[in-house]
Amino acid sequence: ANSSDLASFKKPNSPFQPTKPDSELKVEKDGVSDSESKVDSGVPEVPVPADDTPEVLNKALSGLSSRWKNWWVRGILTLAMISFFFFIIYLGPMVLMMIVLCVQIKCFQEIITIGYSVYHSYHLPWFRTLSWYFLLCVNYFFYGETVTDYFFTLVQREEPLRILSKYHRFISFALYLTGFCMFVLSLVKKHYRLQFYMFGWTHVTLLIVVTQSHLIIHNLFEGMIWFIVPISCVICNDIMAYMFGFFFGRTPLIKLSPKKTWEGFIGGFFSTIVFGIMLSYVMAGYRYFVCPVEFNNDSNSFQVDCEPSDLFQLQDYALPSILESITGWTTVRLYPFQIHSIALSSFASIVGPFGGFFASGFKRAFKIKDFANTIPGHGGIMDRFDCQYLMATFVNVYIASFIRGPNPSKVIQQLLALRADQQLHIFNSLKAHLTEKGLSMQNSLF
Repeated sequence: ANSSDLASFKKPNSPFQPTKPDSELKVEKDGVSDSESKVDSGVPEVPVPADDTPEVLNKALSGLSSRWKNWWVRGILTLAMISFFFFIIYLGPMVLMMIVLCVQIKCFQEIITIGYSVYHSYHLPWFRTLSWYFLLCVNYFFYGETVTDYFFTLVQREEPLRILSKYHRFISFALYLTGFCMFVLSLVKKHYRLQFYMFGWTHVTLLIVVTQSHLIIHNLFEGMIWFIVPISCVICNDIMAYMFGFFFGRTPLIKLSPKKTWEGFIGGFFSTIVFGIMLSYVMAGYRYFVCPVEFNNDSNSFQVDCEPSDLFQLQDYALPSILESITGWTTVRLYPFQIHSIALSSFASIVGPFGGFFASGFKRAFKIKDFANTIPGHGGIMDRFDCQYLMATFVNVYIASFIRGPNPSKVIQQLLALRADQQLHIFNSLKAHLTEKGLSMQNSLF
């Protein structure tokens, strides 16, 4: 946040700045304090941020109105970000995971900085230190779980990793408990309420940012197509909603975002559906995108190679009679994933924008226009990823509910970690089960 943003936190009517100790706060009959009623009495004024547009763009676009200048700045920076997105896809899944981690840290920093601006005015100890400590703890827990799950053979091969894996959850809990005790010891008389506000602030930020960024990585392991298509659908909806709203927008959509219009919302929806179907058709034909990302223990590297599942095999679908009369076709050849892409595109264009509305309400509550000034014309990284995190959660739930089945390789990994007598017991049980089903062990197992 810029200097004008920080100043807004020091106003007497800020909900995070009590002017009296807790015991002296006067509450009106309806249960709302004077300061809260003043804050909520109207829409907070959003300060105008400093112009962070690069000088070269300012000179090139100096003859345009502010409306068209902003259109060109956003357009040029959007093309640059899309180009960078394609570049990191080319670099492979490992680089994508590192980018997700970097984006997560930057989003966390932008949100915590807002809270720190309030907290710092009281010179209360350890807030920023504890916030980053909790970020470290949560990432240690989630990435430790991921390493144990997807790199099981490597973990079992190295003694230190095997010990860390075995006691991973206990270590994670001990680290969190240390931070919890540090927070209790940092409590300062007369500011308890403010400190617990900030404690909750940190944990909600962790829930929104870290947990959902971890789900993005899980989606990536299912196949890069589950990472690229949802993100691309959100980007497409954002761009097309802006374009339709810019040229045709007349009807306001929601008060939290006055510039959002129904024309942009509807235009973005249909554009995203078409885009999702087309992108899915192109990507479903390449193993590099559809195969799960797995770790090759022989080469100690990631590999993306498999026999594509039925989800990525072209199939014939009969058209409804209405479409048949219009097109003259009786059937159409599609990848089953394209049908799933309609669900992904619909969520990205109907529910996804509510992540942006939520972020708009948050920014208005604290009288800031953007989370940061990282990207000219776009704000901070969090301003660009407010919808992506919600989308990541939906994709993860969708895969678990409708796509993912039992994974034989993971079952085998767990069996290999058992003692010899336990493995033999499971073998005999499986043999008896198959015999009862009338299957020949010689043909089925050997």
